[in-house]
Amino acid sequence: MVTAGVGLGTPAMASGADPTEPTPGPCAYTPTPEEPAARPVGLPPDPRHTPSVGTVEVLLRTNLGQIPLVLDRAAAPCTVQSFLHLVRHRFYHRTVCHRLTAYPTLKVLQCGDPSGTGEGGPGYRYGDELPTGLPPAPTDPTGERRVYARGVLAMANAGPDTNGSQFFLVYADSALRPNYSIFGTVTPAGLATLDRVAAGGVAPTPEDPAPVDGAPALTTRFKTAHVRH
Repeated sequence: MVTAGVGLGTPAMASGADPTEPTPGPCAYTPTPEEPAARPVGLPPDPRHTPSVGTVEVLLRTNLGQIPLVLDRAAAPCTVQSFLHLVRHRFYHRTVCHRLTAYPTLKVLQCGDPSGTGEGGPGYRYGDELPTGLPPAPTDPTGERRVYARGVLAMANAGPDTNGSQFFLVYADSALRPNYSIFGTVTPAGLATLDRVAAGGVAPTPEDPAPVDGAPALTTRFKTAHVRH
């Protein structure tokens, strides 16, 4: 299960916005005062006609190499709108990817929490934009899990309609229930960086000298994240 928890810190709301009410557009970004932002950021723009055509390129610059992303507005317009908002407000600058999984059927790097704990978010949540048509995972005889293929970019969550800022990058085909919004892909150059992180494995702990889920042994830090023009 890929999850994101509660946030830390104090949210900054958009000028004139009610700090408790969802935005009025179709994305209905909803403040979470009970889970304040890990880093101050306002609510995303929520126009009546959310852009739902085309792609947007985002570059994550890490200490281990670049991770270029291609966001797909058609697949998840509200997710892309939120992600671009966070990128433009430097929410992801100087943040670490807090979780690497190396299970046989789940191989992802999870990022997007400025607190570095896996509990932080942006001070708001919004609804799922779930994928359809994903192939069944051959490792799951129940047929419930689907293939999240190598290179997929998807949102982490803590249950239905709890998307925030945390996301995961799939470095090898993984089996998941289709409960996570897919909103883009990692480019081949970005996959090379992910492979480097994955090759380093999960950091051992006194309790578990050979873990398959935890902080990456190779600390992976976003220096900057910006939209490519």
